[in-house]
Amino acid sequence: MIRVPQLRVIDEEGTQLGVMPTSQALRLAQERGYDLVEVAPTTAPPVARLLDYGQFKYEKARQEKEARRHQRSVDFKEIRIRPKIGKGDFDTKVHRAIQFLGDGDRIKVTVQFRGREVSHAYIGRDLLIKFGEQIAEHGTVERQPVLEGKSMSMVVTSLHKPRPSETPARSPARAAEAPARTSEPPVRASDAPVEAAQVAPAQAPADGEKARPVAAATAVAAEMPADQPAGG
Repeated sequence: MIRVPQLRVIDEEGTQLGVMPTSQALRLAQERGYDLVEVAPTTAPPVARLLDYGQFKYEKARQEKEARRHQRSVDFKEIRIRPKIGKGDFDTKVHRAIQFLGDGDRIKVTVQFRGREVSHAYIGRDLLIKFGEQIAEHGTVERQPVLEGKSMSMVVTSLHKPRPSETPARSPARAAEAPARTSEPPVRASDAPVEAAQVAPAQAPADGEKARPVAAATAVAAEMPADQPAGG
C-alpha cells in the first residue's frame, strides 16, 4: 500500500515527471489507463512508475527465468586422489575431470595425505602436475598446487563455455504474448519475496457512472511462478 505523501514519478515512456503528491500521481495513472507501481520504495522520495502491472510482472519473471537459465554455480567440482593411487584409478579421475571441464565447471584437484605421508609432499605436487598435463586440452591451471594442512590442491578452470540449461527457451511467438492487465492483481505467497513494490490500479469511471474510489494499493509480495505468465 502506497502510504507516502509524495513520489518521484516516471511515466509509461520512461520520462521523469518529477516529485508530486501521491494523490496527483494516482489521478495521472487513472487518466492514462495505467497502474502506479512503487519500484524503489527505499529512496527519498520513493520512485513510482506508470505501467501495465500485468506486463510488469510478466517481464520481470521472464528476465529472472533467463538469468537462472544461464547462471552457473561458482562452486568447485572437487576430485580427490591419494598419493599412492594406481594408474587405473588415476586415469578414471582424469576422465571424470575432463567431463566436468567439458561442462564448463571449475575443478579442484586435491591430494589427501594421511599420517606421515605429508612429509613427502613432493609426491602430491608431482601427481598434481601430471594431472594438469593430462587435462591441459580442456582446462588451464588457475591456482598452482598449494599445501593446506594434510592436503595439497590446485584449481583448474575450463576452456569450454558452460553448457546452457536443457530447459527449452520460450518460443518467440509465446514470448511475444503479453498477459492482460487486471485492475486488482492477486497477491501470491512465496518463500523468497522480491523487493517490495506497491501498485495502485487505475479505475477510470465510465460515462454516467459514479466514480468509484481507488482501491488501496496492493503490495507486491512475491514474484510470478517462472513457468506461468502473469495474469494467466
